[in-house]
This record gives sequence, C-alpha cells and structure tokens, in this order.
Amino acid sequence: MSRIDAEMERYRSLMTPPGTWSEGFSLGSVVGVMLIALVLIPGALYMQLLAGQGVGSAAQWVTLILFLEVAKRANAKIGRAQIFVLFYMAGTFAWQSVQHSTPLWPQFLVRSEAALSFGLSGQFPEWYAPSDPAAYETRSFLQSAWLPSLGLLVFKTLFSRLDAAVMGYGLFRITSDIERLPFPMAPIGAQGMMALADDLEGQDSSGGWRWRVFSIGGAMGLIFGLVYLGLPTLSTTVFGPGNGYSVLPIPFVDFTQYTRDFLPAVATGLSFDLGQLVIGMVLPFWAMIGSFLGLVVTMVLNPILYHTGVLRSWMPGDSTVETMFKNNVDFYLSFGIGISLAVAVVGIWGMIRALRQKQQLDAEGGGAPSVPEGRGDIPNRWVLIIYLGATSLYILLAGWLIDWHPGVMCVLLFFGFVYTPLISYVTARLEGIAGQVVEIPFIRELSLIVSGYQGIAVWFIPIPQANYGTQVVLYRKAELTGTKFTSLWKAEATVFPVIMALTLVFASFIWGLAEIPSAVYPYAQQIWELDAKNACLVYSSTMGGYSQFQEALSGGVVLIGLVVGTGLFGLLSAIAAPVTLCYGLVRGLGQTMPHVIIPQIVGALLGRYYFEKKLGLQWGQYVPVLAAGVSCGFGLISMLCIGLVFLAKSANALPY
Repeated sequence: MSRIDAEMERYRSLMTPPGTWSEGFSLGSVVGVMLIALVLIPGALYMQLLAGQGVGSAAQWVTLILFLEVAKRANAKIGRAQIFVLFYMAGTFAWQSVQHSTPLWPQFLVRSEAALSFGLSGQFPEWYAPSDPAAYETRSFLQSAWLPSLGLLVFKTLFSRLDAAVMGYGLFRITSDIERLPFPMAPIGAQGMMALADDLEGQDSSGGWRWRVFSIGGAMGLIFGLVYLGLPTLSTTVFGPGNGYSVLPIPFVDFTQYTRDFLPAVATGLSFDLGQLVIGMVLPFWAMIGSFLGLVVTMVLNPILYHTGVLRSWMPGDSTVETMFKNNVDFYLSFGIGISLAVAVVGIWGMIRALRQKQQLDAEGGGAPSVPEGRGDIPNRWVLIIYLGATSLYILLAGWLIDWHPGVMCVLLFFGFVYTPLISYVTARLEGIAGQVVEIPFIRELSLIVSGYQGIAVWFIPIPQANYGTQVVLYRKAELTGTKFTSLWKAEATVFPVIMALTLVFASFIWGLAEIPSAVYPYAQQIWELDAKNACLVYSSTMGGYSQFQEALSGGVVLIGLVVGTGLFGLLSAIAAPVTLCYGLVRGLGQTMPHVIIPQIVGALLGRYYFEKKLGLQWGQYVPVLAAGVSCGFGLISMLCIGLVFLAKSANALPY
C-alpha cells in the first residue's frame, strides 16, 4: 500500500496550487473570445467531420497565443487566472463539435442506409428530425421544419452543461479535497498555461525550463501537424476530393485484412497521431502497461473465441470497423458490460472505504481538510439543489414527449437520481487515479428495453443519464493555476447563447458546402455509417419482434465479465500491484483498439526507460509541458488549414 500511495503522491506533487486565487473573468476576454468563436466553431465542426477529433485543445492553445501576442503589443497584463478562463471558454466553443451535439448527425441518420435496412425510415419523431423531404433539399437548418429538433437540442445542451458544472464541482470536493487523488492529466494544460504566463511577464519562476520545453513541444506539433493534417487538407482543397496527397493515414492504417490468417477476429492497425505517443508519456506508466497487457490478452482470446464458435459473425476480409462491430454483437457487448460493472463495484467499494476512513479521522479529531479561503467555493447544499432541479425538468419534459409511459418514467428516475451520480463518482475516482474514464456500456439501452415501450421515439428524449466525472479535471486545473471557480461559472453563462447561435449558423453553412457524409469529409464517410448501424441495431430493439441487439445480450457473458474483472482487481491488489495497473488492465480487456494503445505504450516505454533515465525525476515535470506544447503547435497548423479551406470553399460557392 505504501508503494501505491508513493506513486500517486508523486503525480499529485508534480504541481501544487499557488495558495492565492484570482478572478479570471472580464468583459474584455469575453468580447475577444466571442470574436474568435467565429473561427473556432466552424473549425471544430469541420475538423470533426474531416478527422474525427474536432479542434479541442488545439483551438484553446491558438486562442491563448493570439490573446497573449495582442497583450504584449498593447503592454497589457494578463494573469494566470485570466489565461485559464480564456482557455476554458475556447474549449467550450470547441466542445460543440461533438457529433451528437449538432443537427448534422440527425439529418444523416434519418436518411441513412442503416435506417432503411432496419426498417426505421419514417419512424423518427418530428422533434428529432423532420420527415418532410423538402427540409433536406436546400441543406439548411434555418427553416421552420427544424425548429422542434433545434429547440430540444438547446434544452438538452443547456441543462447538461448546468449539471456538469455543479456535479463536477461537487465531485472535485470529494475526490481532490478529501481523498487527495493525484489527477495525472491535470498538469498538462496547467503547466502549459504557466509557461505562457511566465513568457508574457518576462520571467520564469521555474528557472527558464518551462518555456523552453513548451517551445520544443510547439515546434514538434507544428511539424507533425503540417505533415499529418496540413498536407492532405490543403492538397484536397486544391486538387479536389479523391486527389489529395497524404503521408500518414487519417485516422489510422488498417492491418486487419493482412493479419486475418494468424489473428482471426482481431482488429489490427496503427494510429500515426503523435498526440497518442505523448499521452503515453504523460499517463501513469503502470496504467499504460496494464492497457497493453489487456490488449495482448484480447489478441490471444479472440482467435480462441472464433475457433470455438463464439465470434461466429466475423469473416475473413472484414475491416477494423466491421470486425469491431461483429465482435461486439457476438461477445464483447455483454462482456464489456460485466467488465464495466466490475470497475463500478471496485469504485463503490473504494468510496465506502474512503468514507470509513473519513469517519475515523473525524472520531480522532482530524476531520476533513478545510476549504481554501478565496477559491470561490459554494455551499454543498446548492450543488444538490441545482442538480435536483435540473434533473426534475429533464424528467418532466421527457415524460411529456412519451405520454408519461410508466416504465420509461421509472427509468428516468433511476438515471437521474441513482445511476448518474454513482457512475460520475466512479469516473471521478478513475480520472484521479489513472486519467481514464469508465462507462457501463448499453445501460441506457437495456433500461429502455426493459421499460416495455414500443417504438423508437424513446431513444431521442432528454434522458438525465450522463457521466460528469470528467469535469473534475477542469476544477483541478483551475486550482493549480489559482483561478477562482466563480470565474468558470460566469464564463459558462456568458458563452452558452453564443455557442448555440453560431453552431446552428455554421452547421448550415458546412452542410451547404457538401453532403454529409461524403468524400469531402473522410472521417464521417468512413465512421458514420458504422455509428448508424450500431444506433439502428439498438433502436430496433423496441420495435417488437426480432431484435439483433437483444439476441446479442447474454446474462452469462455479463456475469463472466463481472467475475473476471473483480477477480483481476482482487488478485492484483493481493500482490500489492499499483492501482493504476489494475485499472489499465481492465480497460484493455474490453476489446480496445490497438491503433491507439500501441503508440501509447511506445510513448510510455520511451518516457520510462530513456527520457527518465537521462533527465531523472525532472522528466515527470517536463512531459506535461511538452504535451501542452505539442497540442499548441498542432492547433496552430489546424486552424491555419481550416481558414484556408473555408476561404477556398466559400469562394467556389459564389454564383459568379
């Protein structure tokens, strides 16, 4: 146990809070970010369709660079708290590129081949997407037929973000203030912002290394971004779809058809994304080792399952996408549920143990750590009041949309007041320990099937099911940079209406440039049809009659996954294995794609056995700053390419 605690404490001590807290929200930063949003939101939407990764942190670093360069020339002073709020607001705009948070996905799904093959065409409710073919002729959302769908989208976005803000804060108080978890991913953004702040102020309290490491990472990101993303994007714009030139495949290269003879039913391939290599260096070493071991077990297990007839749907010649889909139907859907349940059980047990330890401390007079003064904390009762109020509105609207179906109402109450708080806490602990997320797959689907509802409208109601555990990292970053939490909440309330308005306008613009998906958007063309098949497979389960999804569920396999997962946790704990190894191993057992695990383990090995030997323990401080620099450099190239593409396509669309 002492060895595990030492490893976790090492990550927590990489960066410590300054002890003083500043207000980072100002009118000037809001006006500036809103202007930049005119570039960020269309860029985020376009990159999601092109490469499946949005602009995310790339947009955040570009925003910071622009603001700080302007501040230098204006001799203005921008503190670390203001820098963090700028970073957060830019990330809020980029967040809107998520596939299911825009109307671009519904317009495709209702007309997809998957919907037609599953017999779902014409079954979608009007408040999800209009059924009138005329609504799709002009490829624009700015028409009355789309108003119900857009209204529901705004409602779900508003209350999900409100819940995320308050629940994330409440979980932060538990996992960081009380349990003192390390949060290994938090220093990445925080260290990068510290480097930029030190450069702006003309001083570096770290002795000069922070800015140098950030600059090296930025140069690496620029070069990689130009080769990986810039070349195919710009060449496609100049020479047309299908005539572009790329050095590295996006999103990955698929080896499944070449390994089918000796690795049947195993998805193989490799991602050439430099970011995955750097992530492997940042995350705890034993978490990466565990993920790789889980992948190896999966690669050994799948051929056995194939030859014994368990993975019966796989056919030689299937691609990665087809292999993953068929394996999920045959085995991993149920097994993954069991594995995730094991993680949840371990997380709940950890929560109970932490509460017992807290009670012992209270009895001995130690008590819980006090709330730092001036950090912007709010009373715990407001966390409960806001969450309960928002969740109740969710349930009332959903009940009205499905005519108060009793079975569905029970499901809504379960998700709102039992499942979401529980899974959010488990994920917050996993983020705090290993920088990873846990989900119980298909829990929503199983619950709605059991509810007894007939039809597919139930799949599109606003269900209060979410995982807010990832928000805890945001508050940890704010703490590390000395930013008042109230700054984040003010920024959220200010930028939300801008997000929704610009998302609608630019989604219509991008849809008007070309059909989605099409060859113009390679990621959407390659992946969206798989997503549609998976979605329609689930939707068909409430139509009555035969359901491939229900056939894929096996209680016995779920139980096997639960036993295997909990057994691994118990065994590794008994031999005093690091906590991060336990979670990483279980993560890798869920048929994780090797495309990202392989570069991550390479990065972990390089960091552990090369850079750490050369630089010593300082490497643990360097690598988060390096990762932030790589993300920044990649972001600069991404935004430049997006601007050029939009300029070219806008000019081509003019009537003259």
